[in-house]
Amino acid sequence: MNPLWTAEEIAEAVGGTVHGSFVAKGVAFDSREVEAGDLFIAMKGEHTDGHRFVGNAQAAGAAGVLASEPAPLPHVLVPDTTAALEALGRASRARSEARVIGVTGSVGKTGTKEALFAALDRFAPGRAHRSLKSYNNHTGVPLSLARMARETRFGIFEMGMSHAGELAALTRMVRPHIAIVTAIAPAHRAFFASEEEIADAKGEIFQGLEPGGTAIIPFDSPHRDRLIAAARPYAARIWTFGLGEGADVRPREAVPAAGRGTLITASLPDAELTFTLAQPGFHWVSNALAVLAAVAAAGGDLAVAGLALADMPGLKGRGERHRVRAGSGEALLIDESYNANPASMRATLATLGGEAVEGRRIAVLGAMRELGEHSDDFHRALAEPIESAGVELAVLVGEEMEPLAKALGERVEIAHVPDVASAIDTLGGRIRSGDAILVKGSNSVGLAALVDALTSGKI
Repeated sequence: MNPLWTAEEIAEAVGGTVHGSFVAKGVAFDSREVEAGDLFIAMKGEHTDGHRFVGNAQAAGAAGVLASEPAPLPHVLVPDTTAALEALGRASRARSEARVIGVTGSVGKTGTKEALFAALDRFAPGRAHRSLKSYNNHTGVPLSLARMARETRFGIFEMGMSHAGELAALTRMVRPHIAIVTAIAPAHRAFFASEEEIADAKGEIFQGLEPGGTAIIPFDSPHRDRLIAAARPYAARIWTFGLGEGADVRPREAVPAAGRGTLITASLPDAELTFTLAQPGFHWVSNALAVLAAVAAAGGDLAVAGLALADMPGLKGRGERHRVRAGSGEALLIDESYNANPASMRATLATLGGEAVEGRRIAVLGAMRELGEHSDDFHRALAEPIESAGVELAVLVGEEMEPLAKALGERVEIAHVPDVASAIDTLGGRIRSGDAILVKGSNSVGLAALVDALTSGKI
């Protein structure tokens, strides 16, 4: 394969000057992620300055640096490394002949992005590219673009937002041929007056569509028509996906599969596909339908996509499953610790309720953040899905959980604790063989530490 970037190409793309020639095979702006042969971008942020870590990047084997100060190894010098990163991302997109897919939504965007990558990488091995982790903001998106190899055939980019106008800027950088909105839910409600405003902000993704592009929209959303109206000025084709009659991509049949997951017969405008979806829960059925719509629009192979969805493992922090030591046996741990909002909480609690368990269903739930003045109501409303899921022990983490603790009363055994350390102490010695434990909360709560404690046998 060709090198990702040469120093001269970087300088041309960002308007910089070369101080020592080099060839880069990767790009990173976190010195802890630098691998041998990478370009390290020394970013200046509010709390740190990447130039302080140039030595770390050099020790890790960085081939060169993009910097606004002279560096002790080959580098491209620019006035502003943040602006240079954006320029490098745009240059990567401009040179690429890939079919580009943009993914956003209040819930499901990372899982959908990963499933799309699995489907398209299986169809074109080594020639699919996607955003890593949740690099979906004003720095993560250009970084993900800058990392895209010239030979890429399919590029999948996750785009997130917490304020109006952010997605419009990101999508014009990504310039997708296909744009997906997975779902609309009250995430980041603190920054929006209504859910309709969230739908409008997510609908900005269509503004970057390339001519002839396709918009893929959730049919079952109450904001479907609002999203269609947002897409119509920019999309040559609009497809809907969902469980409802009338969706362009829908399940003609969806039944529980042997073991876990769902056996689905999906109907598309020009095809029908029967496949097994490995991930449990009807929220994943919706994600899978969006994936099939995008694969068809991108010219991929639906049968290969079905195989990829059947083989797809759980994602770390987003449904990954573990067997953990519990007494004389094992318990099931469902790791949903990365993020949470009212819609995703309900969906994953329903998944917990559908688990066949010999022991108890335990839910360790962290506070949902950025819900604004409606936070108490959204937390209180989780009482019903917790009871419906058959949860016997609920460990509630964070002061925002107080309304939920009061709503549950004595109907479910609860432990309301202030932080993750207290949650770890609370679970100590209480997990039994055969239990199923769901761990979910906003990432800032830090429940990943509890997952680590469970998987390492410290609880």
